[in-house]
Amino acid sequence: MTDEAPNSDKSALNQLEEQQQLFVLELMRDLNQTKAAIRAGYSENTATAQASRLLTNVNVKAAFNELKAIRNEQLGVDAGYVLKRLMDIDALDVADLLDDKGSIKPISEWSMDWRQNISSFEVADDGQGSSVVKLKFPDKVKNLELIGRHVDVAAWTSNQTIDLNANIKAEVSSMSDLMDEIGNET
Repeated sequence: MTDEAPNSDKSALNQLEEQQQLFVLELMRDLNQTKAAIRAGYSENTATAQASRLLTNVNVKAAFNELKAIRNEQLGVDAGYVLKRLMDIDALDVADLLDDKGSIKPISEWSMDWRQNISSFEVADDGQGSSVVKLKFPDKVKNLELIGRHVDVAAWTSNQTIDLNANIKAEVSSMSDLMDEIGNET
């Protein structure tokens, strides 16, 4: 991601005041709104409120979204990329990290997916001259939830409303018509 503004005079960023431009550029650095406001020259005492106010400004939001889209395009990050990474995490098998005796394999034997997705890795002394290795694995349930949201699986929707009245009214109407027909035939 470049810290420079898009060159076009029509870019959303170029439509902003200088301090607003600086805020948007700083926000792109780490996505921390308060720190971005401070780095853009707003008071530390009011930075949080200023950042919130700035992000409600349609032009500031448009400039931020424009730069974010440029960055995502440069990095090749899109919905497909995110879903692929989530699917890679879902496919991780802990057996790939263990040898036949249940000991952790050397890191050089781990797949790239495991090396990139271990949440934490800690080596501690057990007090008896040996090392204890602690690995924290990705949260598979959270990962599945993210996949489900990404592909719009409604499995995590807490409430679903079904309008039965329309179906019941249609059935009653059909039954009423049928009864009328039967009555007319006799």
